[in-house]
Amino acid sequence: MIDKEAIEKHIRGIIKALGDDPTRPGIADTPKRVAAMCSEVFEGMNYTNRQIAEMFDRTFDDDIDTDQEKIVVMRDIEFFSYCEHHMALMYDMRANVAYIPNGKVIGLSKIVRVCDMVGKRLQLQERIGQDIADIISMITNSADVAVTIEAKHSCVTARGIKNQNTKTYTAELRGRFRTDPSLQDYVKH
Repeated sequence: MIDKEAIEKHIRGIIKALGDDPTRPGIADTPKRVAAMCSEVFEGMNYTNRQIAEMFDRTFDDDIDTDQEKIVVMRDIEFFSYCEHHMALMYDMRANVAYIPNGKVIGLSKIVRVCDMVGKRLQLQERIGQDIADIISMITNSADVAVTIEAKHSCVTARGIKNQNTKTYTAELRGRFRTDPSLQDYVKH
């Protein structure tokens, strides 16, 4: 679990190390606010992929005509995360998530919730796609899952090279999405 008291203590130390007075009126409550923010934006760190799958396992029996190929696609799911290398914000993040039902379909809002919860960890963009695919696969029992992600990374846009328009694209393609190029069109950005 997230230790808010430890976060407050360390934020006071960072403020002091930056040369400011952690008791100054405008900043005195900052450690408490940062600890509360961390508890919210890193909530996903409290759960394993299996626990997230159990949390959002709301499926319906797939009674649609099984003679026809079905693909479920959600596009442009907006969320954010923090880079584990710099603790920098990954923003303007959009995921496309697709799967081929295998007897069960997941409630659509649950796909968005899975993306949101996976993003609430110190992460790499590549791992975010892997984690989302793992969880969707656990919930739906489908081996045919695809996740593409597009994002800006403030460790590139706001520091270092400071290239404002750089975006990173990643793709996690599994099962038929990996082997059938025509299925990949469903998740392209």
